[in-house]
Amino acid sequence: MKTYGRNFWRQAAERAVKTAAQVALLTVPADAANIVHQGPGLILSALAGGAILSLLTSVATAPVGPKDTPSTVATTTP
Repeated sequence: MKTYGRNFWRQAAERAVKTAAQVALLTVPADAANIVHQGPGLILSALAGGAILSLLTSVATAPVGPKDTPSTVATTTP
């Protein structure tokens, strides 16, 4: 059984914040092109949705990778 320790949640939160930032950067040019012209509510919803999807992906892939990490790839420390 995979454990979700403090390290896992710290890394998963970092990934969620990065995903939210990527969504924010995506919506700026989309808004400038009038693709997203619904105001800040839609943009905030997209940010929250991206962060939630990132966290769910981390939890779902946790059994695949190394223990106590949301990564699916084993990393080595130099």
